[in-house]
Amino acid sequence: MGNISTHFNRQEFACKGINCDGNGNNCGFAAVDIELIRLLEEVREHFGKPVHINSGCRCEAHNKAVGGSENSQHKFARAADIVIEGVHPDKIYAFFDNRYPTQFGLGGYPNFVHIDSRSVKARW
Repeated sequence: MGNISTHFNRQEFACKGINCDGNGNNCGFAAVDIELIRLLEEVREHFGKPVHINSGCRCEAHNKAVGGSENSQHKFARAADIVIEGVHPDKIYAFFDNRYPTQFGLGGYPNFVHIDSRSVKARW
């Protein structure tokens, strides 16, 4: 059981940076947009399997370290890179794209799917 929704806890979304503050410490950034949580609960319900968060929110330093875009939705706690064990990323992408053809940010990658709750449609 999660502490911010039925299946998710805040720590799953925490910035994974190692030296975010420049002194060898993690920044502790662990926010998450409520609309993103709703989307993740939907996909979990649809596939009936846990959703693993590879990357949630990122501070500026961590986003830069991983080569994230300047306007990355991860920096605004509105994005998650996800994996569902036993479900190919193409199926996850298709679920979101078919359900929300004119909304949200969606990126397909060989090993994960990026979903974000931005206010306009974006696809890659």
